[in-house]
Amino acid sequence: MLLDKMRKKFLLGNWKMNKTVAEAKEFANEAKSLGDIAKKNNIDLGVCAPFIDLIDVKNIVGDSLIVGAQNCHYLEKGAFTGEISCEMLKEIGINLSIIGHSERREYDNETSTKCNLKIKALLKNEMTPVYCCGESLKTYEEGKTKDFVKTQIVEGFKDLTKLDAEKVVIAYEPIWAIGTGKSASKEIAEDMCKFIRNIIKDLYDEDASNNIRILYGGSVKPNNIAEYLSQPDVDGALVGGASLKVDSYKELLTNLL
Repeated sequence: MLLDKMRKKFLLGNWKMNKTVAEAKEFANEAKSLGDIAKKNNIDLGVCAPFIDLIDVKNIVGDSLIVGAQNCHYLEKGAFTGEISCEMLKEIGINLSIIGHSERREYDNETSTKCNLKIKALLKNEMTPVYCCGESLKTYEEGKTKDFVKTQIVEGFKDLTKLDAEKVVIAYEPIWAIGTGKSASKEIAEDMCKFIRNIIKDLYDEDASNNIRILYGGSVKPNNIAEYLSQPDVDGALVGGASLKVDSYKELLTNLL
């Protein structure tokens, strides 16, 4: 089932390559009650876990939290050692996946063209893609951020209908602010999220740009999340390290209320 396309706030944790099954189960048991708080306040709340953790986390939290994958393949099956298909994820109740995270782009040759195929595969399976975009420090310092990000969006959304485009969640993450302790100012985050929204407007129309949700990611912490989400074009946050402990995960949510 796809997420509601209305622009509800969205807090999504990305555990990356962290948490054994035992650790993931402990987190899930402690955090599942937070889903009720989020729903009462019209916030979508979820985590994207390593493949090995997905079944256990989903079984524990049920529908109280959104449980997503960190990657998927664009084909249904085949000789692709180490990969997971959308159909495999869907069978265990997973309805969302991150696509094109900067670490996968850098270390695993994840191009925007490949992301486009993955987005289409997820949408075909009525799953939600969270499509990541963002620039390196070098690109930022050279003043080429907007051209770079525009290319990522245009290539990632190639051949998507307006209806499908509105079902994608975009996550803008400046690479220089991921895991570095540096973070873009709320003004930079707003400027880029608004810029991305205008790209969607140019590709489709104003309705599409108003409906699509755009998250900010990059050293988001409990003490700065409210700043970012107070901006009109920032609809949520994709959070790494601060989503690994239940206390800080809860604090992230509490600071949005």
